[in-house]
Amino acid sequence: MTSPTGLAKMREPFPEHQVSQLPKPFRKDSEKGRCRECGGFHGLPAVHLDYVGHAALTDRLLDADPEWMWEPVAFDEAGLPRMDRNGGLWIRLTVAGVTRYGYGDADGKSGGNAIKEAIGDALRNAAMRFGAALDLWHKGDLHEAEQQRGREPHPADVAREELLELLRAKGIDPGEAVAEFAQQKNGADLRTTEDAAALRELIQRYKEAQ
Repeated sequence: MTSPTGLAKMREPFPEHQVSQLPKPFRKDSEKGRCRECGGFHGLPAVHLDYVGHAALTDRLLDADPEWMWEPVAFDEAGLPRMDRNGGLWIRLTVAGVTRYGYGDADGKSGGNAIKEAIGDALRNAAMRFGAALDLWHKGDLHEAEQQRGREPHPADVAREELLELLRAKGIDPGEAVAEFAQQKNGADLRTTEDAAALRELIQRYKEAQ
């Protein structure tokens, strides 16, 4: 069987050894403690998000297109990538001749680490628009409903797809939505919940947000 290349390669699931877990406390001021789930020391309680790190993503990009590239959307007076007023960075990611936008921020970091964090976050965000690691966000089969003939998709699955499209359009990290949903719904995971009404509430909040 021939291995996918180009844009098709971007959509291949990542192997388990390339998937890490990022704890997201329900509140920013949560008291820190030793986590029984991951063994780390962070705010508790927290939801743990599966994610692909910068090295694994770069490896995937090289497999898909050895000549892939990214560039900032804007430059400052010194010719460096321009950060927006929120400290975020908009980029263009080009893979196999196709260019898509992504947005990243430094998640509270400062100095040189902030720049590296924003770039890595923007690359992950843009790569998701090519289909990279979508299965980790969804935690399910994105196309299961299409494959089950004669069955209507669950309302929660429809809402999840709408939410993901909205987050893409606004340049928001899906992990933020997962953490917010867990905080609002006592630890519930929006990637697996069947509560369509709760998902619709979250969609409406993001639609109304500036």
